[in-house]
Amino acid sequence: MHCGIGQFTRLLQETIEKHEPGSSTTLTLTRSEGSLAEIWRAAGSAQSVVCNFPIVAWKRVIFAPLAALAVGWLLRRKIILIQHEWRGLHWLRRITYIPALLLADTIVMFSPLVQRELADDPLLGWTARKAVLAPLPPNIEAPAGIEDSKLRHRLIAAKADGRLLIGHFGSIYPSKQPNALLEIGAILKQRGLKPLLVYIGSFIRGVDKVEEEFHARARELGIADDVIVSGFVASDHEVFGLFSEIDVFCYPLDEGITARRSSILTCVQSGRPLIVAGPALPEEFDHHPRFKELISRGAVVLVARGSDNEAYADRIATVLKRPPVPLPFDFDGWWKDVAEAVRAQL
Repeated sequence: MHCGIGQFTRLLQETIEKHEPGSSTTLTLTRSEGSLAEIWRAAGSAQSVVCNFPIVAWKRVIFAPLAALAVGWLLRRKIILIQHEWRGLHWLRRITYIPALLLADTIVMFSPLVQRELADDPLLGWTARKAVLAPLPPNIEAPAGIEDSKLRHRLIAAKADGRLLIGHFGSIYPSKQPNALLEIGAILKQRGLKPLLVYIGSFIRGVDKVEEEFHARARELGIADDVIVSGFVASDHEVFGLFSEIDVFCYPLDEGITARRSSILTCVQSGRPLIVAGPALPEEFDHHPRFKELISRGAVVLVARGSDNEAYADRIATVLKRPPVPLPFDFDGWWKDVAEAVRAQL
């Protein structure tokens, strides 16, 4: 399964290498790659060991990354843990990351809200004192061209039929509240706007019954035929081909928007309006001026956190009437920012 954290790791290492050639290398850890001897040699040749969590296939490969951190600790290397999420993870996954939090000298996080979630943990809250914030960039850069697909033609036909295409991009899992968008779609359908909800991504397989509950809720709301789930889309050109047909993106996040939402940054590059719940913390973007600018320029439209679904439906109807917001996106600059923040911890 494609892993956004894995993609982040690759792009981070490539960016660090671009600005400081020869300063870093990667060690791939899977069920078949990365023996304990290889981990020992790699950690022994390094000054710092950096690991990214969470991992999609955590039940199958969690031992090897933890072993790498433990070996680095035994060899007295600096341990840097990059922790993207906390409370949004299932409690079983959080348990498996406890050794990493304990071994880490520095914990890099991307959101003040996630940092507070860790600080509020009754068992591990003290480890938040080791946390530093870094600005998260998007994993995907808008390509120069787009790629056609059967799904894109289906969306084109839907638009020709007067459908309102509402997009949701990225892996589908509980903390992104995919079912809340279903309820907004049902409201828009009652208003006669003929919505088609387009989820560009796939469900995360885990202990939760996310996919089953999602489709059950769509049937309950009477919009099962107004929902499309693309599944994993491998090509960036195909992703942005689908984006080109979307009218508006919407993320009614219960926790509010946070600075760790890479999928939102990918959507913004399409030039389509994006509606999302406002942040829970006023300082959420103080460490991330580029993200803050997207909000101030209107590329990201905030709805007050805690608003009902009618408010989102109203905002969708409103933004469709406004002209598009042209906004240049310095993809390399975003990645340089995070690479410098991580390099400062090495």
